[in-house]
Amino acid sequence: MKKSPLVGISLRNGLIAGVLAVGLLSVMYYLGRHPLMVAPFLDFRILLLGIFVFFTLKEFRENHQNGELHFWQGMAGGFIMVMVAATVASALFWVFTALEKDFIREYVVQMTGYLKSFAPEDIERIGKDAFQRNLEDLPSTNGKQIAASYFIQSMVIGFFVTIILSVSLRKHPKSLAN
Repeated sequence: MKKSPLVGISLRNGLIAGVLAVGLLSVMYYLGRHPLMVAPFLDFRILLLGIFVFFTLKEFRENHQNGELHFWQGMAGGFIMVMVAATVASALFWVFTALEKDFIREYVVQMTGYLKSFAPEDIERIGKDAFQRNLEDLPSTNGKQIAASYFIQSMVIGFFVTIILSVSLRKHPKSLAN
């Protein structure tokens, strides 16, 4: 059975993106900015996954499809690329949290301070019980939980990026009936 070039390109780019994501996380951490305390709309994964999905689909379209790309091909290639990137990044992130003992401790301290700074009306909006439960559960946070959360967030970000780029990059053959 012949392997699809879309799968190969997606696997390669996903592997590179996953390693690069953990590299960026560790650089942020060692530069003094805890990567888990970044606002979601400033998350570098939006740009990173966007760039890698774009180049995955563009390479497949231009080098293997004679300039054609269907939406389903874009979604399949993007999904594979994001799945590989999220899996690799989450696994390496889990290893990083095991090796860097202060990472989780610093996250718990910073997040606790952040949560305690919430205004009473914000706590009411969230719900006092849910807020208190989250605050109490925070000290038991571990690397596996963080890696799982990172994986899920990456998949959600990647899903929306893939939809946008699959629509933007799709091209169909010109009709011969013209």
